[in-house]
Amino acid sequence: MIAPTRVRRLREVELSPVLLERSDPVVTADESVIAGLDHWRTLEARQQPRWPDPDAARVASEELATLPPLVFAGEVDQLRQRLAAAAEGRAFLLQGGDCAETFAGATADQIRNRVKTVLQMAVVLTYGASVPVIKMGRMAGQFAKPRSSDTETRGGVTLPAYRGDMVNGYDFTAESRTADPRRLVQGYHTAVSTLNLIRAFTQGGFADLREVHSWNRGFAANPANQRYEGLAMEIDRAVKFMEAAGADFDELKRVEFYTAHEALLMEYERALTRIDSRNGTPVDTSAHFVWVGERTRQLDGAHLDFVSRIRNPIGVKVGPTMTGDELERLIDKVDPDREPGRLTLITRMGASKIRDALPPLLDAVSRFGATPLWITDPMHGNGITTPTGYKTRRFDDVVDEVLGFFEAHREIGTHPGGIHVELTGDDVTECLGGSEHIDEATLATRYESLCDPRLNHMQSLELAFLVAEELAKHPRA
Repeated sequence: MIAPTRVRRLREVELSPVLLERSDPVVTADESVIAGLDHWRTLEARQQPRWPDPDAARVASEELATLPPLVFAGEVDQLRQRLAAAAEGRAFLLQGGDCAETFAGATADQIRNRVKTVLQMAVVLTYGASVPVIKMGRMAGQFAKPRSSDTETRGGVTLPAYRGDMVNGYDFTAESRTADPRRLVQGYHTAVSTLNLIRAFTQGGFADLREVHSWNRGFAANPANQRYEGLAMEIDRAVKFMEAAGADFDELKRVEFYTAHEALLMEYERALTRIDSRNGTPVDTSAHFVWVGERTRQLDGAHLDFVSRIRNPIGVKVGPTMTGDELERLIDKVDPDREPGRLTLITRMGASKIRDALPPLLDAVSRFGATPLWITDPMHGNGITTPTGYKTRRFDDVVDEVLGFFEAHREIGTHPGGIHVELTGDDVTECLGGSEHIDEATLATRYESLCDPRLNHMQSLELAFLVAEELAKHPRA
């Protein structure tokens, strides 16, 4: 039990304004809002760590509650507006980044490469499909992962499963695999440094359109991708024309870039939830956008209850077993007011199932009075394990699920609003196929993921060109 004085201190922190620079009177939250934010504690919260020292976990959560927000309410509201446009077919969401970020991987080079890859993909999509692209990274918070089993056994030794750097370590030792709540605080500080670099890269000239185009030249010159060379030349001509016409490239030097992660660790998300000074509503300041995965999206569970009470745009993973009735109840819980930009449905069906499973759901939602943003996650439904033990995905399966996603939307007459991809800016060999023809023997050369396989830089760009072609075929609003 937390002492009453400490409860008062925490409540003062939770009620502190998000927009500290505002000079108008601060609006505080109703007591019922605070009570509602903690209602999840009375429900089943799946996929949570088993902290060996509950007191240490509580102290870590209290410390997080005193730390500054990672993102601001105004940014969150701006993203909701952008996502509402995508839901109406007037924009497209590109969400990409690591399967599971690591503390060791939060280096300037690796962060820059991930940001660069997302920006490159966005340029291809924007020019190839003539549609605004919302850029969002699975970054600055994707430090925890759900697991299919609580334990892992190697050579007769059983230890807790690796749940991401914010929970425990990857090394297969008892010390490393013991859940350590201090990692929650370390995750926060790693997110801070990641966000600092992201903002510097996207606001300080690194994202200049002319530079992004130059990054694409190496890909377009790849012998396996000569069919994309024409697009690169068109971009080059367009940029030169804009320069000759006196275009204001000061505006093109900066881009909006949002962060997202799975809202998995409840104590972390709750501790970083603040009350917006403008209207007294709660905002999870750990990221602009958070999503709930298939393993934790129970209608009566803790995760959906919590995200239903915050103002952030929310994503929910939707698999092939989802029914129309269940989806309606989910929408009623997370988006009862049917607010554009509020709810994003992230389909992860598998290439062999999406053409049968998705159209009935699209048709059902059209009757619910809701306008969610539909995006595809073509990665998680297509996992395989090679005879040598490597978890991987076939690039052709990823592409096929994307094609099935667009086909389903054309069939029903709805808008394909985005794509959610696990990727890295490095030249890893984790997914089979693509223009580099990665085979099973090649996987071992640069397999670096600690969880699921990611598309490498080349495969990510190749996918962007394919998505651009599909977007160009689809009628826009």
